Amino acid sequence: MITRLLAAQQGGVLILTLESEDGYPRLDRDLLAALDSEIARVTRSSNIVGAVITGSHRAFAAGADIPEIARLTPAGAYEFSRLGQALFRSIDRSRKPVLAAIRGYCMGGGLDLALACQDRIAAPDAVFAHPGGALGILTGWGGTQRLPRLIGRASAAEILLTGRRVDAREALECRLVTHIVSHNELLAEAVNRVREKAQLPHTKVS
Repeated sequence: MITRLLAAQQGGVLILTLESEDGYPRLDRDLLAALDSEIARVTRSSNIVGAVITGSHRAFAAGADIPEIARLTPAGAYEFSRLGQALFRSIDRSRKPVLAAIRGYCMGGGLDLALACQDRIAAPDAVFAHPGGALGILTGWGGTQRLPRLIGRASAAEILLTGRRVDAREALECRLVTHIVSHNELLAEAVNRVREKAQLPHTKVS
């Protein structure tokens, strides 16, 4: 299933939407390359103050494309891991704010992507998990380091090792997300938080 990256600008904020026909965006090689290009645009453009990364109504991102991973050679897997690491490092260290606006499932590599953002806000139906352990896959995109720094080693280890799902309320309590807002307000809230971090006034999002 192909995942597309849609880019639109609102009030100086670049909105990057992960979209797939089934509503479960997957982080394949092409999607990572497209995200990398757009994050570079955020960095170099004087007309963009920051970015919001979001997904569909069903999922922020359902993780990596498992069939694609299964076809990788050892060298290809190493390259794929490095590609994701470099992208997520760029997001994490961006001089401009990059926020994740999360609805539905935020799983595996999708959680790694959200963790790389400087802030995360969620709709009430957001669900977080790292199910790779059940598949014999350990994330190679920095989630094993960023999650403990955010919520503590014990809580992070339990999530990473068991694959247990965390709902939006628990995510707020453990500081995985900073705010829960309604579906209808999610994108507007994310855009305004980016503008706030960039020290700009709030704006309406159509």
